[in-house]
Amino acid sequence: MKIYLSVAVISLVFFSVNAKDSPPKVQVYTHIPGDYGVPNTLICHVTGFHPPDIVITLLEDGREMANAKQTDLAFEDRWQFYLTKSVPFTPVKGKTYACRVNHRDKANEHYWDPDM
Repeated sequence: MKIYLSVAVISLVFFSVNAKDSPPKVQVYTHIPGDYGVPNTLICHVTGFHPPDIVITLLEDGREMANAKQTDLAFEDRWQFYLTKSVPFTPVKGKTYACRVNHRDKANEHYWDPDM
């Protein structure tokens, strides 16, 4: 009886964790509508990815921005994960701001469109 229960528990864990690989969906935006020279927060929200191994980096002109904060990793239905990283910044005209996401040995950069 204990063997059947053990096999059932191991099978349940294996099949629930063995979710389908999913690439991340990325949104890059600011806390408030942007104005150059006005303090704001750059936000990178990454959703729908599996497995959970991921690295998010916020960039200014290709260099990592200091003092970025990251939320705890959380998951939705079907073991798809989400994560948010943000940093206070003051947008400067002519500079580029981006979110680099490394997942499953693939790195992609997603740029903030100031739309100002």
